[in-house]
Amino acid sequence: MASTPNKPLLPLKGVRVLSLSLNLPGPAALMRCQQMGASCVKLEPPPPPGAAPGTSGDPMGLYNRPAYEIMHKGVRVAVADLKTEKGQKALHRELAKTDVLLTSFRPSALTKLGLDWKGLHKLYPALSQVAIVGAPGERAEEPGHDLTYLAENDLVGGLELPPTLYADMGGSLMASEAVLKAVLLQLKGGKGSYFEVALSVAAGYLALPRSWGLTKPGSAVGGGHAGYRVYPCKDGRVAVAALEPHFAKSLCAAAGIQNANIMTMFSPATHQTIADYLLTMTRQALDVLATDHDIPLYTLSK
Repeated sequence: MASTPNKPLLPLKGVRVLSLSLNLPGPAALMRCQQMGASCVKLEPPPPPGAAPGTSGDPMGLYNRPAYEIMHKGVRVAVADLKTEKGQKALHRELAKTDVLLTSFRPSALTKLGLDWKGLHKLYPALSQVAIVGAPGERAEEPGHDLTYLAENDLVGGLELPPTLYADMGGSLMASEAVLKAVLLQLKGGKGSYFEVALSVAAGYLALPRSWGLTKPGSAVGGGHAGYRVYPCKDGRVAVAALEPHFAKSLCAAAGIQNANIMTMFSPATHQTIADYLLTMTRQALDVLATDHDIPLYTLSK
């Protein structure tokens, strides 16, 4: 049966996901699982000493409460100090009724907490684990964060920070995908599976177009094509994505360039003519142009 806007399909309905993950990638993955219908539980460490009542033990809850609230909507959150006997008992009560465990610790930390895959699988054969790490395999113990993984994959330009946390969010999608894989395998064989999701690998996946040369300076979507660029306009900027020939022709016609073809779009003269034209246009006028002439563009403030 097809889904409808009022009643979306929930592929993880009936699946129990337990998360021990903090900060961003794990909670974002848990958010995706909850949105797909999973019954989600999260165990957090106790808040720091002296913290106000109701303070989260997840650092995200301390430095960005709104983000924390969004990612934990519909999630049952409980406190458990996994370094104590009481916390371990609470953990194993949850594990006994869990389908997929989501973690984001280094392998050595998992071992200290008694959560290494070999031991877990022996105790709970039907349980699956999705382990989010910084880098894969032997590099999983290395320190790192979103920024280092983006830099490693040639996704940091100049001295400015990237506009969002690409590796973390890409990793969260890969982790939720791994949850789906685990559930499918459980349905087929009845046994749990282990999946490692590395944030550096997520960054590498996002960087594939760059590694293929698609976004390198001068390439078609790296500024070489005059119809795929960000230009200044009279009162701001405009992101133009007139890449296909019919879109490019419409843009060129508006700028007074006749009989445009693919080679035309890589000409410095075409770049200059379009730049000069757009600089005379206001954002409002460009929005009207986009609608009237079917040109994919989006105007931005300065």
